[in-house]
Amino acid sequence: MEISVVNIGNSKGIRLSKTILEKYNISDRLELLLEKGYMILKPKAEPRKGWEKSFKKMHENGDDKLLMNDVFDDETFEEWK
Repeated sequence: MEISVVNIGNSKGIRLSKTILEKYNISDRLELLLEKGYMILKPKAEPRKGWEKSFKKMHENGDDKLLMNDVFDDETFEEWK
């Protein structure tokens, strides 16, 4: 795909179509990678964005209980000594 470089004040930039922005889930920020003669643009990942709010809601709903015990009844810790 060929795109034009446009003037933005004293700088230059590129425009991405709405279709590309939606397809690749691009909102405000991109990560620019420079590798062997290539410039790679990828969405800026925020893998834990919103977790705090979700965990708080889980706690308020009582959904933050363990699904299984973290120590089994037949487990011994002798091997760790």
